[in-house]
Amino acid sequence: MKIDNPQAFRFIMQDEIYLLDKDKGGNPARMAVTPASTGIPEIITVAETPAPEANPIKEQVTEPGTPVVKAMQEPKPHTQQTSGRGFNYLGKNKKNFLILVNYPTQEHIAPDHLAALENILKRKELLLDDVAILNVNAYAAVNLTDLAACFAPTRLVIMGKDSLPAGIGTLPFNQPLQGKKTHVLYSFSFDEMMSSNENKKTFWEHMKKL
Repeated sequence: MKIDNPQAFRFIMQDEIYLLDKDKGGNPARMAVTPASTGIPEIITVAETPAPEANPIKEQVTEPGTPVVKAMQEPKPHTQQTSGRGFNYLGKNKKNFLILVNYPTQEHIAPDHLAALENILKRKELLLDDVAILNVNAYAAVNLTDLAACFAPTRLVIMGKDSLPAGIGTLPFNQPLQGKKTHVLYSFSFDEMMSSNENKKTFWEHMKKL
């Protein structure tokens, strides 16, 4: 059998062999071949020259749960404001009819008083949406100028002395006044009317002409 490649002898012969000069390809050095015990050629590991290290690019790291894009601000609920102040009132003021009340323990007005007021408004062919009921107790001070700028009232009802706004001056009690822009009635509070039929009658007589 003719073997063209001398290196192949390592796979078919178990003893150490030596190549003749003519088989060495002109290389005078003696080449020793170590027989493989398993018949599988050894794998020679060549150490590669490491590539030059590139400049590291710093990656922006964000903490978990931190959005990369800034969150859009949620729109704030719309409130009518005047002179930097917002008023929380009941109704929609469709007919520029402002009613001032004072209730320390209510957001707007006591439920039974609201029912009575709605009956009065109904007799005047008005709805709750036509007026604005403002509880002045919710504010440290309510100024007449702020009320005029916010509500632009053509009719103003002040129910009780504790509901009088600052800057309105002295008003006659239960005597409607017609101003240049606003018709004003300063009268009883509901607490004063609920216990007196006479007070109810007086209030209604003025209210129906307003």
